[in-house]
Amino acid sequence: MKTKLLALFLLAGSCVFAAPAVFFGVGVGVVAPPPPAPPVYAYAAPAPYGYYPGYTWVAGYWYPVGGRYCWHAGYWARPPYARAYWVAPRYYGGRYYAGYWHRR
Repeated sequence: MKTKLLALFLLAGSCVFAAPAVFFGVGVGVVAPPPPAPPVYAYAAPAPYGYYPGYTWVAGYWYPVGGRYCWHAGYWARPPYARAYWVAPRYYGGRYYAGYWHRR
């Protein structure tokens, strides 16, 4: 009987001192300062030798890493599925949104 009473007391006592916690989150973009202006360079030449038709040029872009931005140079890429096009990364409303492939 004493053991059951002690267990009940400990269980009830731990609930009294438990701190309430509420967690929630909604968001798509990463909160980050605005990126620097992209460097100015000539538009890409035709796809290099060895690339097949259907490749598209993905322009260079800044992306956040930690508390700073890194430059990802432009490159030729093959869209992952038919009729796909690249939506460039963007900074809008204080948030950074990563680039992605979109179907037409």
